[in-house]
Amino acid sequence: MTASETGSTRIRVDLVSDVVCPWCIVGYKQLEKAVGKSGVGVELYWHPFELNPKMPQEGQNLREHIAEKYGTTPEQSVAARERLTNIGAELGFAFRYADDMRMYNTFQAHQLLHWAQEQGRQTELKLELFSTFFTNRKDVSDPAVLAAAAGRVGLDEQEARKILDENRYADAVRSEERFWIERGIQGVPAFILNRKYLVSGAQGADALAEVLTQVSAEEAA
Repeated sequence: MTASETGSTRIRVDLVSDVVCPWCIVGYKQLEKAVGKSGVGVELYWHPFELNPKMPQEGQNLREHIAEKYGTTPEQSVAARERLTNIGAELGFAFRYADDMRMYNTFQAHQLLHWAQEQGRQTELKLELFSTFFTNRKDVSDPAVLAAAAGRVGLDEQEARKILDENRYADAVRSEERFWIERGIQGVPAFILNRKYLVSGAQGADALAEVLTQVSAEEAA
């Protein structure tokens, strides 16, 4: 998503998110629609956030994890999954939840996304990783799964695996995570417009379109 696709008005959007956060892909899809509705172009930059930085290597059953973390009942979990599945379908994204689906740590995924930004393929890889996790239910902490995803968006799969084996961008990702946490970001998605205006959560395409229009007008004044 770039300004050149939508017109002359440009707003920088920094999107802090995690690839295992369902509302992050929903928020992105809503932003796409908001850009179309408002006619305001954006330059999008993704930033890392780990929902589960202490998650063990083997991960955890997703339903169990949500119950432990948020106190969600089985009935609430079923309802939430149905709601997300319906919202995703309306936005053109397939959530395919299953009872054996697991939650994983995403630190290495964020390292690969850092590299993808340098290669000009960050959005492509981010969207591929959302699909890898939510649609195909793959382990996004597995270097082989991550490298394969990189290959599918035109990045060098062997180089991707080497980057992960070396933890080449570990320090850079940790530094960026601290940057946003120190600025008050405690949940995702978080949209920062022109480095001044914060929109927290997936607020809907109409609400985002209104914000884009308002910020564009204020910046032009």
